[in-house]
Amino acid sequence: MAAPPDAETLESRINTATNPLNKDTDWSSIQAFCDQLNNDSKGPQLATRLLAHKVQSPQEWEAMQALLVLETCMKSCGKRFHSEVGKFRFLNELIKVVSPKYLGSRSPEPVKNKVLELIYSWTLGLPDEGKITDAYQMLKKQGIIKQDPELPPDKLLNLPPPRPKNPIFEDEEKSKTLARLLNSSHPDDLKAANNLIKEMVQEDQKRAEKVSKRVNAIQEVKESGALLTQLLQDYDSTASDPSNAELVQDLYQRCEKMRPTLFRLASDTEDNDEALAEILQANDSLTHVINLYKQQVKGRDSKRQQHVKHSETNSPARSVRIGHVAPVASFLPRVSHSDRRLHRPPTGDGDESP
Repeated sequence: MAAPPDAETLESRINTATNPLNKDTDWSSIQAFCDQLNNDSKGPQLATRLLAHKVQSPQEWEAMQALLVLETCMKSCGKRFHSEVGKFRFLNELIKVVSPKYLGSRSPEPVKNKVLELIYSWTLGLPDEGKITDAYQMLKKQGIIKQDPELPPDKLLNLPPPRPKNPIFEDEEKSKTLARLLNSSHPDDLKAANNLIKEMVQEDQKRAEKVSKRVNAIQEVKESGALLTQLLQDYDSTASDPSNAELVQDLYQRCEKMRPTLFRLASDTEDNDEALAEILQANDSLTHVINLYKQQVKGRDSKRQQHVKHSETNSPARSVRIGHVAPVASFLPRVSHSDRRLHRPPTGDGDESP
């Protein structure tokens, strides 16, 4: 259903909340942005993109307001938003603000200090978001962070303990709709609730199937790659058992067929950083063993064929070259002049010629 023409969007709300002409903090716009973020199924993804752009603004006041919006959303929005902020995609945009390689040399100091303060507070308040801690430690290793910021009590990210969830109902938007339908006494609403439950169960089954395919594919890559690597360590195409050579060839072909499978899995798991990292690691291992096969087997066989061809070319028995036809007589045994009469064919009347 399309939004009314005059309806506010996340983009219009963030523009209002971070307007450089604002004299004071526009708390009503900030809260409206957070509320709409929570109610929109794609809110967290869109919000992080908008915030990343605003935080990198060359205008200090606009960037500082954007960081305040970000801080407020982290405190008042839920797990969906935390997960988006905890992805490298968004964290890299914050790192650009403080890194001298990108915008750090021209970013205002208050903006850089606020970015580091926020990331540090998230490492304390969101220990399950491991990539946030990784990003913070990386900034330390690069010397961008000399010491941990001192956080006042109101800057600590205090979150309520998470409620246990059924994976089927992790979609907050659909869960809210389902709760509203179930609380209704109207028969049509109850029927719609039943259909929605079926739809959510089917989606969960599809997610489970994807996970199963990914796990099985990665396991096959690991097993085939490990076995092929082991066989290649002592591979010798001239001395190997034919059955071993056949197994090596079969494993290589199996590894080649797994590459497009991994590419498809990677495209289906773009929003799952951990699964994507696991797939990319499996692809790296696969590429390594395939290159090893080409070097050990194809390379060695090619050199052996070149050596055989070179030997045959230089052999005395191969003195007849392509393009040069030797006389037939050169292949026949020599016959002395005195014996030639014995080898002449008879004439037509049966008498030998004198």
